[in-house]
Amino acid sequence: MIDRLPVTQGLQALLETLTTFPVGLRTVPLNESGNPVPPPYTLLYPLDRGDDTGTLADNGTAAVVDYQATFVSGPDPQNPDSRGGDEQAQWMADRGWKVTERPADGSPGYAHPISVGPGVGCWCREAREAGGTSDQNDAIITSVIRYRLYLEATA
Repeated sequence: MIDRLPVTQGLQALLETLTTFPVGLRTVPLNESGNPVPPPYTLLYPLDRGDDTGTLADNGTAAVVDYQATFVSGPDPQNPDSRGGDEQAQWMADRGWKVTERPADGSPGYAHPISVGPGVGCWCREAREAGGTSDQNDAIITSVIRYRLYLEATA
């Protein structure tokens, strides 16, 4: 059986690297003092999990896990009259799409490695945009991507 927590932590770390903003797991990320950080940030939600990859080679040591990443825009802290905007939300989502980016030289695998735990490999990644939301009261606009990761025990 493949443990989900290392997979979640690996995706969380990759999204932080790609967006350069904090990623909270099911909640607003916290700063070093334990206080919620202001946007921009990403919220990562573990969704469905299945243990059948649908392949002929599935020998019961595989998993398919789904996640939702909500990219939350925010005002510029240097400008008190600014608002989170569509450009920032789309820029963050564009960075989030890089989870599925392939190497430019055509070599196999993915351009950005994801650590999914010892003895586990992620052999396929999928993403689809699931829309977004806006909240005029908070001046926040979001973009949403849903990821599907296909995992296989390697050891």
